[in-house]
Amino acid sequence: MRVVVQEAPFDFGAEAAGFAAGRTDMGAVVTFTGVVRDTGQDALDVMEIEHYPGMTEKALEAIAAEAMARWSLGDALVIHRFGRMAPGEQIMMVATAARHRKDAFEAAEYLMDYLKSRAPFWKKEHGRDGTSWVAARDEDEEALTRW
Repeated sequence: MRVVVQEAPFDFGAEAAGFAAGRTDMGAVVTFTGVVRDTGQDALDVMEIEHYPGMTEKALEAIAAEAMARWSLGDALVIHRFGRMAPGEQIMMVATAARHRKDAFEAAEYLMDYLKSRAPFWKKEHGRDGTSWVAARDEDEEALTRW
């Protein structure tokens, strides 16, 4: 299991290729990457993500460890960026490996739902019409209720 919180961009291809490499006991590997999306409403120039160093890593490590145990994962990877990112840039990556696809998919969805709604990151949008903090969305909170 690996959790990384970093400002620099990451190489999705290299991370995906190296994840669970050589693990012949794993029958399923699921990968997901989230990117900065321009909502089109305010012509987003930059998404700025802030976090509390130390606390963020501990929170992500705890949820990744929970996913490892709950779905009998062989491995898990969570990468999340902070700082300023333009539309189209990668924000985060989740990868899970398990003996069977159901566990790998469910664990990946669980991690993504957690990252979207509960991880200690704060987003600020900088656009043509000014700057605003991104509020939590009800549907993101609702997604957690299935777990």
